Amino acid sequence: MYTLVTGGAGFIGSHLVKALINSNRKVVVLDDLSMGNVENLPKSENVTFIEGDLGNKTTVQELFKTYDFEKVFHLGAVASVAASVENPLKTHQTNLEGSLYLLEEAKKNKNLKRFVFASSAAVYGDEPTLPKTENSPIQPLTPYAIDKFASERYALSYYQLYGTPTAAVRFFNVYGINQNPSSPYSGVISILTDRLLSNKKGIEKTFTVFGDGEQTRDFVYVDDVVKALLLVSESEDALGRVFNVGTGQPVKLIDMINIYKKLSGVNLPLAFEKQREGDIRESYADINALRSIDFEPSYTLEEGLNVYWKHESQQG
Repeated sequence: MYTLVTGGAGFIGSHLVKALINSNRKVVVLDDLSMGNVENLPKSENVTFIEGDLGNKTTVQELFKTYDFEKVFHLGAVASVAASVENPLKTHQTNLEGSLYLLEEAKKNKNLKRFVFASSAAVYGDEPTLPKTENSPIQPLTPYAIDKFASERYALSYYQLYGTPTAAVRFFNVYGINQNPSSPYSGVISILTDRLLSNKKGIEKTFTVFGDGEQTRDFVYVDDVVKALLLVSESEDALGRVFNVGTGQPVKLIDMINIYKKLSGVNLPLAFEKQREGDIRESYADINALRSIDFEPSYTLEEGLNVYWKHESQQG
């Protein structure tokens, strides 16, 4: 029996693959490498890497003909919000149609125990209610967020209509090792880390803050995200449900920057520019649903940043 991880060569996906391998699972990774890197994957005979496009129906069909999947973690997507705005049709084909291709094949698989779909806090848009619960109003502002919400609804509907054992998760601001600061969808912490490393080496770079820095986010360390994914894939109480994945703790952007500067011991010049169009002022998760299946974050912001900084600063 195999576990499929779409987008498994990416940031979150590669951490999930490592955790699965450490649990003696055989893992098949499907990734088109548009954002992922095969070097992120562990070197193991239990990992099979397939370069392919989710939006290709034949690719997905052949995958399920070749392997008998016990679990599917669907993290693969065109994850750039900007790309979805520039080319909504192309991203739709991967992000929504690709999800449907997977669900159709999963529906036929009688040995499947769980299909976990990775959605995003982007589905909430700028709706002001805080904290965000799974029942908060949905106001997606971009084609990316629309496709994420539609895909999660399809996934949960497949449980209701066909008994396909699905669940969905909405990631908040994930950070950690292997996050690519040059990616079009890189998190603010990966960019901040890149600037701190440059200044540590004597190459002075400025970090740009868009807005006044008082905007809040829910920063969650990648290992906690993997823990949440595994719990959702195992708990019977997770079937047919969607879960926020975060810490439940709002942090001001400027506070996070100051914590990271102090922790790293690196002076970093800041530049303030006008808030970007479409940026959300405040966002953090209510994680009581996730707690109901025994999740508790293992990392505070300081602990997560410390692990991340130690790793990155030792890479030379």
